Amino acid sequence: MLAAILFYDVVLSIHVMAIVAAFGSWFAYPLLVARGDGGAHRAQVRVARTVVTPAGTLALLAGVYMASDRSYWSEVWISVPLVILVVLMGITGGYFVPRQQRLAELADGGAGPEYEALATQVARVAFAAAGLVVVAIFFMVTKP
Repeated sequence: MLAAILFYDVVLSIHVMAIVAAFGSWFAYPLLVARGDGGAHRAQVRVARTVVTPAGTLALLAGVYMASDRSYWSEVWISVPLVILVVLMGITGGYFVPRQQRLAELADGGAGPEYEALATQVARVAFAAAGLVVVAIFFMVTKP
């Protein structure tokens, strides 16, 4: 017997896949970017522009559909992850992209202390951003 699949369930699966695509790489960030490699930093910029931003936007649109379909807008487990998603998207374009570009320039010039300081700062913000993803997932799963 085939189980009934609702459109809502399809949108939910798209939402989850988009979140994984958009923000999953932040958990592996310290392992993916070799310090002092300008090409790796430029790759991070490309990933932000071609994966994180479109997938984050898709996650937002799917989430809006689901919250509207089930009238969940007043629920804290919707509002907290929504704020986190907006913050993460802002951090991506407003923080990570320009700093990755600067790290690439510094790495191409031979790195040095300015590079190390900025790379450490970016890694810390990436860790904090990954923590925000964990908080959002907690709220979405537990629905407090």
